[in-house]
Amino acid sequence: MVRIQAWRAGCIVLAGMWLLGGVSGCATSDARTDDRQGQKRAYAHFNMAADHMDNGRVELAVRELLMAEGSDPDNLQVQHALAIALLRKGKEAEAGQRLEKLLELNPRVLEARYNLSTLYLNQGRYADCIEQSKILFDDPTFTAPWRALTNWGWAAYNLGDLDVAREQLEYAREYNGRYWPTLLNLGILEQAQGNKMEAILSYEQVLGLSPGPSATAEVNYRLAEIYIAMGKQREAMGHLRTAVVKAPDDPWGQKSEAFLKTLR
Repeated sequence: MVRIQAWRAGCIVLAGMWLLGGVSGCATSDARTDDRQGQKRAYAHFNMAADHMDNGRVELAVRELLMAEGSDPDNLQVQHALAIALLRKGKEAEAGQRLEKLLELNPRVLEARYNLSTLYLNQGRYADCIEQSKILFDDPTFTAPWRALTNWGWAAYNLGDLDVAREQLEYAREYNGRYWPTLLNLGILEQAQGNKMEAILSYEQVLGLSPGPSATAEVNYRLAEIYIAMGKQREAMGHLRTAVVKAPDDPWGQKSEAFLKTLR
């Protein structure tokens, strides 16, 4: 299954996706009657897919969405939801193709564009991510520009352009100082540039926003790295223990356990 690294790459957006509206209007011809029936069938399959996704039954969700697509091939919401479900199955290439096709049909599906930028980022296609992020940021109707800037900044970081990374991440923080992926990325940037106290501040701000077990474990691991560099082993061990407790089965929790063993 694809692991969308929300704290670095932004997160694949699902909000509002499972709210397919019903059909409206009345049929005036056999063709319109057929279209209406197809839309009704798509609506039913879509709602079944929503239930499956909510309960972790991704295979069944994909099956229902494919049937919805067969009933209403031009429904962009079905196409978008299908792309997300395919991502959950780890089929990044197929999901990306669907997102790209969807945007060719309608460039105004902004959440699909954001999801595509995030997918590109996770695939290491940093230049493509930046291109999509710029389009989003330049669109005044995109209601969360800090998410586009965070993707842009992290892509620039991975390309080694730290000045651009800082510019975009700090700009994102100005828009929304409580968006923890931005703060975590800034912490990583500060740490990479040797700015220990600034990194600690950013990481502590992330922890104050309760980002979830995996991100919490990563932040504590990174804090431990800084404290070891500062010669503060007791503080480092405390953060590593917290990471293990918060996310024992997560890679960051496991890295923390291994790090902790070297300090005992």
